[in-house]
Amino acid sequence: MTTATRSEFDQGIALTPHAAEPGRYDAELGAGWQIGGGVNGGLLLAVAGHALSLANGDHRDPFSITGHYLSASRPGPAAVRTETVRRGRSLTTGTASLLQDGEERLRVLATFGDLDTLDAEVATSALPPVMPLPDECIGVEHAPPQLIEQAALLERFDLRLDPATVGWALGQPSGNGRIQGWFRLADGRQPDPLLLLLVADSLPPVTFDLGRPGWAPTVELTVHLRAKPAPGWLRVAHATRNLAGGYFEEDCEIWDETGRLVAQSRQLARAPRS
Repeated sequence: MTTATRSEFDQGIALTPHAAEPGRYDAELGAGWQIGGGVNGGLLLAVAGHALSLANGDHRDPFSITGHYLSASRPGPAAVRTETVRRGRSLTTGTASLLQDGEERLRVLATFGDLDTLDAEVATSALPPVMPLPDECIGVEHAPPQLIEQAALLERFDLRLDPATVGWALGQPSGNGRIQGWFRLADGRQPDPLLLLLVADSLPPVTFDLGRPGWAPTVELTVHLRAKPAPGWLRVAHATRNLAGGYFEEDCEIWDETGRLVAQSRQLARAPRS
């Protein structure tokens, strides 16, 4: 696959091994992945996850990955330093630090394995969100201009939000703290485990549905991957139950087109300023 035909996501997480420093990878964070004052936290987690995937040999899939966001990342050069903490037969645990201008922006601890080796049995009471088909949902082209201005990454997405959860766009937030919709990349790239790290942080902050628009910077984000996603649309639901002390949690579930729960996440974020 040539650079000219690579997905924007693949270009966004592209890495070059550093010749003089084993375990280090150099990156170029693109301006097209910004939200609010910095690069989207999900994209940064995917960059760090990609570095760990390259460093972990045949354990290439993140099972559990946690990122702590120390400061905002900006478009431009970055470096990711990885370290293997423990390597076993089925799992490898490692850390990664993403740095810019000599300052650490993100610290990651993650466990990787091979999702293809997991038991295929599924026993769950979880159900995918019920919502209209993608063509009956609200596309990004209908988003308020001020939202696009502070979220350039939305132009990379084919995102269709459930009409029942977009009252905030009309000045009528429901107060339920829930936003859900259909997701796929605008350039047609199919989902895989690394893309799920981005998808976990891809919808507008649920604080919009609480009547609090604005940038909600992530403090910590943990993603659990349960299976490799099937090709096609992803159903994504974000919800919160508690906003207190200026911070809120945001829980996410990601379902693939077969109706399987393929990823779950929780993040702690700072509430937008009133």
